[in-house]
Amino acid sequence: MMKKRGIITFIFAAIMISPWLSPLAAQQLTRFAVVDLSRVYTQFFRESRAVREWEERSARVQSEVDRMTAEIQTLQSSLADAGARGDEERALRIQNDIYKKQEFLRNYYQVKKAELEDQMKKLSQSGSFLDQVQTEIRFIAESEGYSMVLNQRANTGILWFSPTVDITEKLITNLRTKTGR
Repeated sequence: MMKKRGIITFIFAAIMISPWLSPLAAQQLTRFAVVDLSRVYTQFFRESRAVREWEERSARVQSEVDRMTAEIQTLQSSLADAGARGDEERALRIQNDIYKKQEFLRNYYQVKKAELEDQMKKLSQSGSFLDQVQTEIRFIAESEGYSMVLNQRANTGILWFSPTVDITEKLITNLRTKTGR
């Protein structure tokens, strides 16, 4: 009888207390994380094959500009020599060549610069890169229980955050691992 009374009391107490416990049990903590996407870009994206190809193309353009500039400087030296010797006809031809080469160089540089800028813009806005980053952020957030991940640089509403919620390094490490770097 005493046992039955103890069990009934326990059940009654559980029923009476449960309305106050259920909201507490159902309440979930919201966890935030931050990521520095500009750092992810500089440390991960800049190492990508597409960016290396852009840098190689940029170097080839600069090499061609340097070659043309050296050619113009050689012609300018020849112009000075022709002027010193009094060879007006040769000086006029060289001056004409210099003008044509300078115009070509100016146009070449403008066109190639615009092409390189356009290519870099496309690379930095590449859907595959952004998709890869978003997928990895989602994986980290879900596996570590974060409800929300904020871009540290883009959100001016962040006044302070603990370094323990910064997942930038983890994101970079995961991206490198998944791309085999």
